[in-house]
Amino acid sequence: MLSYSQMLWDTLFGFFALYLLTKILGKTQISQLTAFDFISAIILGELVGNAMFDDKAGVLEMAFVLFLWGGLLYIIEIITQKFKGTRSLLEGSPEIVIRRGKMIRDVMKKNKLDTNQLQHLLRSKDIFTVREVEYAILETDGTLSVLKKSDYQTPTRKDMKLAPEPENLSVTLINDGEIVYDNLEEKNLTEEWLKEQLIEQGFDNVKDVFYAEYMKDEELLVLPFVNRGKPKK
Repeated sequence: MLSYSQMLWDTLFGFFALYLLTKILGKTQISQLTAFDFISAIILGELVGNAMFDDKAGVLEMAFVLFLWGGLLYIIEIITQKFKGTRSLLEGSPEIVIRRGKMIRDVMKKNKLDTNQLQHLLRSKDIFTVREVEYAILETDGTLSVLKKSDYQTPTRKDMKLAPEPENLSVTLINDGEIVYDNLEEKNLTEEWLKEQLIEQGFDNVKDVFYAEYMKDEELLVLPFVNRGKPKK
């Protein structure tokens, strides 16, 4: 039986080792999780979990296995970056499952995708009938990218021949009753200005505000704390 101090040390080491691996391998391991990445994540978790509660496996054994597996993953990433021909083999490739409004049965069968699953993926894109779809591409991470038929596409400002407008990025000024001073400084705003805006909207105390969002040329968006559907007083 492992001692509590040994379990504490193993847990801390495993936590920081996995954290370091995710930093080295990059964010794509999370945002573009392929089937291979999913399996790798499970194996990494199993390696750490088994090593933590194995009397015969210490920190050195855990470190060796973790960094060996992490090194293999890193090498695969380097190979796919330098040799484009290996990407489809190691990462998979996107597949067109709907072409010009027609479902491609062979591609769906190859990817173990039935019509019910396809309809579910389309509904997640706010599409409730296949007749709206011109092309649908099944990505390597299992998500669906859809190009609607022209009759069902939302018109853009260019389509309506309107002059383009600059896009402004919103920033959070208050989060959970606390002022985000870095964002205030970034937008060249002051705490006094923020409090004046809150008073104008009926808030005397910053702690009464759950969320406040600033966007240039727009009124400050202020949301109070809500408890069971009623604003906090």
